[in-house]
Amino acid sequence: MEGEAETIDLRFVADAMLGRLAKWLRILGYDTLYESGWKDLHLVRVARAQDRVLLTRDLTLARRKGVRVLLLDGDNLDHQLAQLREVLGVTARKPFGRCPVCNEPLEPVEKDQAWGQVPSYVFVTQSRFRVCPSCNRFYWRGTHWEQMRERLARWQSEC
Repeated sequence: MEGEAETIDLRFVADAMLGRLAKWLRILGYDTLYESGWKDLHLVRVARAQDRVLLTRDLTLARRKGVRVLLLDGDNLDHQLAQLREVLGVTARKPFGRCPVCNEPLEPVEKDQAWGQVPSYVFVTQSRFRVCPSCNRFYWRGTHWEQMRERLARWQSEC
């Protein structure tokens, strides 16, 4: 299972054209840096310094030396995820473990800590919550979570 450990240890930095993909990689559990304003040189420096795979749709950026790069050939999210699966073995191994907004690992919290932080209905109907220690967003298994889980299941079944 050595390949599995290598795959989950993959870390990414995504260029400005790949914000949606970055969010979904975070949902899958991958440490993925993304800032829409980062310039190419900064992306390359971050990829090198932090041993990250640079994800891009920009051929010029993909030709940079001294950095691991995956050139994605389309703007369709499902196609991009399929490419990542085929080339790097990316799968949903640790889904919903990172904040999709800021990339920090989520932490479980006691229900009472969610009081006043989530809608009243959510507080009453949910028993488990997680919080991002960086942006303080709360997450729970609501209908949006179900829809994302179903999408991940469909994507995984295509493997």
